Amino acid sequence: MATLADPAFARQPHPAPVPGATRVEALRDPGFGKIFSDHMVVIDWSEAKGWHNATIGPRGPIALDPAAAVLHYAQEIFEGLKAYRTADGGTALFRPQANAARFNRSAARLAMPDLPEALFIGAIKELVATDREWFPPVDGGSLYLRPFMFASEAFLGVRPAREYKFVVIASPAGNYFKSGAPAVSIWVSSDYTRAAPGGTGAAKCGGNYAASLVPQAEAIARGHDQVVFLDAAEHRWIEELGGMNLFFVMADGSVITPPLGGTILPGITRDSLIDLMHDEGLTVREERYGIDQWRADAASGALVETFACGTAAVVTAVGKVAGHDGEFTIGAGTPGQLTQKLRSRLVAIQRGEAPDPHGWVVRLD
Repeated sequence: MATLADPAFARQPHPAPVPGATRVEALRDPGFGKIFSDHMVVIDWSEAKGWHNATIGPRGPIALDPAAAVLHYAQEIFEGLKAYRTADGGTALFRPQANAARFNRSAARLAMPDLPEALFIGAIKELVATDREWFPPVDGGSLYLRPFMFASEAFLGVRPAREYKFVVIASPAGNYFKSGAPAVSIWVSSDYTRAAPGGTGAAKCGGNYAASLVPQAEAIARGHDQVVFLDAAEHRWIEELGGMNLFFVMADGSVITPPLGGTILPGITRDSLIDLMHDEGLTVREERYGIDQWRADAASGALVETFACGTAAVVTAVGKVAGHDGEFTIGAGTPGQLTQKLRSRLVAIQRGEAPDPHGWVVRLD
């Protein structure tokens, strides 16, 4: 099969990029996922040609046949990572190889083609270099990158598609949580589950997130920022939030995080934090932790902090937990010492303000 040998991108001219003054105004308060940069990368795949036709051009609508497989059978996956301005004025990515590897694990689970790491990272580098003026100047600002792949073949029938598109778009990002609170409040979903053994919980596919929208809306309607899901079998064990992994900091200095096991997305931020805690000499236990134990440990003081983590929100303290059985507060309801320390250390590495002992940062310029 012929395939793209290297990440060489054909450039399509942009007839009407966003005017500079308009862009500057938009970047004063970008929020999260509300505005987008001028360009996008598109690469096609077919059984006959493999990966081909790599282009970078104006961001715009994607033409799809009404019978495109993604619209009927939901063959779609995505990733999320950020490009950062570094302390010396350059730009960098954080662990893009890990995103490329997870992307391909998701692809395998949804019977989609493998994307070479060089193409994945090359597409991201091409877009960041082209739209580097879209970095927001706000505190903690970054360029959020969304690579995704979907089945584009037009057919009706339950089988893997034979044609796909890989696309990368970029969105200037500020604060993830609209409340801006130092610690978030979460709602325990007792009526819905996110994933079950043997399902797609470990894949980053749109269907997992679609299934979380009703309980997430329930959480917001009750005045909370996020929803936390329990296991599908016993409705007892804590798994993850709608889009973030969880850690529990105990008074004895140890830290617990739910084990992956196929029903939890293996977060790259989660993995990085485990390494950082090991660097600090902390014991991190990947083991099941029940909702009743969470409540009891918070009340007794055995639990002193809880934090959520993910690419978008980085590290965020959980201050309050509520459910049909009532609510409880974690510690003082504010970010704890370890939560703040880990966030500061991770952000400093990502932005080139601290040593990078694990070799995570990939400099772009």
